[in-house]
Amino acid sequence: MSDYLADVRKYAPNASEAAVNAIVKYCGIALRNPDSSLVSGSDPKELATVRDGFAAKKLGLSPEAAEAGIAKVLEKLKGVNRKSRVTFYYLLAEATGTLDKLA
Repeated sequence: MSDYLADVRKYAPNASEAAVNAIVKYCGIALRNPDSSLVSGSDPKELATVRDGFAAKKLGLSPEAAEAGIAKVLEKLKGVNRKSRVTFYYLLAEATGTLDKLA
């Protein structure tokens, strides 16, 4: 668990441990598979899954708000080849002002 928090804090130094824990719980078994534990920023299908899954269902974002948030996260993680799903989701919630929905 602390590995996820440490990675998130590279980009959000004051990251909430409770929010990170909530994301880990939400992702569940998907984090055990190395492929599904990462987000591919160049794969439109992957980004649609983030938009229609986590962003819509957990954060309650409209498709437009989710797309705008995803774009901000991709800009922040530019140059990072292996984007942790937990970090991506945390930064998406932070960028869209929906961190409170994770608690």
